Amino acid sequence: MNVRRSAAVLAATVAIGTATPAVAASPSPSPSLPSGLYGSSDPTYDGVWRQSLALIALYRVHAEPAAAAVDWLAGQQCPNGAFPAYRANPAKACDAKLMVDTNSTAVAAQALSVVGGHGSAVTNAVAWLKSVQNKDGGWGFAPGGASDANSTSVVIGALITQHTPVSTIRNGAKSPYDALLKLSLPCADGGAFAYQPDKKGKLRANADATAAAVVAARGTNFVTARADTSRETTCADASSLTPARATANGASFLAEAVAKDGYLKSVLPGTENQPDYGNTADAVVALAAQGGPEAARKPLAWLERHSAKWAEQNGPAAYAQLILAAEAAGADPSDFGGTDLVKQLTATGPAPVTASQDDSDTSVWWMIGAGLAAGAGVGFLLSSRNKRKQP
Repeated sequence: MNVRRSAAVLAATVAIGTATPAVAASPSPSPSLPSGLYGSSDPTYDGVWRQSLALIALYRVHAEPAAAAVDWLAGQQCPNGAFPAYRANPAKACDAKLMVDTNSTAVAAQALSVVGGHGSAVTNAVAWLKSVQNKDGGWGFAPGGASDANSTSVVIGALITQHTPVSTIRNGAKSPYDALLKLSLPCADGGAFAYQPDKKGKLRANADATAAAVVAARGTNFVTARADTSRETTCADASSLTPARATANGASFLAEAVAKDGYLKSVLPGTENQPDYGNTADAVVALAAQGGPEAARKPLAWLERHSAKWAEQNGPAAYAQLILAAEAAGADPSDFGGTDLVKQLTATGPAPVTASQDDSDTSVWWMIGAGLAAGAGVGFLLSSRNKRKQP
């Protein structure tokens, strides 16, 4: 599929104080962009998303971003804590015409949690997310919209940046994990997660939703997902489904999906037989986080061989996704199939202060970010979530 939050995906967003999604057409390239923003394409629908992924990816490789890049992201936030996909004029007050969404807010909270000095912004973003939690415990892309696995997962990633356990974040009796588990399919249907029930209430396996949900239910996020411990990746039904069981089932589905070719297939109309690079990268993160490096070996190797052109065409979010996949699975982002992903990412925006692949690097920024992550219990892997159903 396209890069998560890419401008090619139709955006479902909502104005502050309303719950009516607005669908917008694909944007054209923008002739004038903020100096601190990564990428050269129109940021209308993915500015905050791609900027946040870029900052998280740089954090993962111990590279200090330019202050302008961090300031740009922080300046997108509204006083109520929410983020839009893109705020063209940060000097203009947020009003009812400005569209905000849970995904942009959640990914920005994760990015700002590791750059240092933005604790209040993260706290306010998470507080806003809590305020729009649905009664089933989950979130939709638009505040008040029906819960979906992708949005719920990225919000869980933001909640993990706080001290409070995710299972205690409730609307009434329901937690975010309750919302995810309702979207988990039995093993007879592959053990995957659905994006949302269809109009008849039926759940259909969706690889994008499954990759996101596996990472979230595993208790991690964009910042920390990595192959630290190998856990079960087989599917087994249970009379009482738990996040751990659903995570293993989802990983089993992903492992089966990439077993033959090494990649996930696109589900966009007319591209049924085409590789989905972004979802494959997300699947690598999910498989590595749950099953360890070996579980992610085949799709990771496929990406190393085939993703260079895709990343070049899609820009910073694509490079960031590949960096996160490499980091999660124990590969070297500076030599990913012969490509230096870090160099390619940084070339799309303001040059970082430092860039080091050495795990012993002790730059001040990294130490601050790592300390913040540990102190806050930073624990999470997305496309503007159009309601795509994978057969």
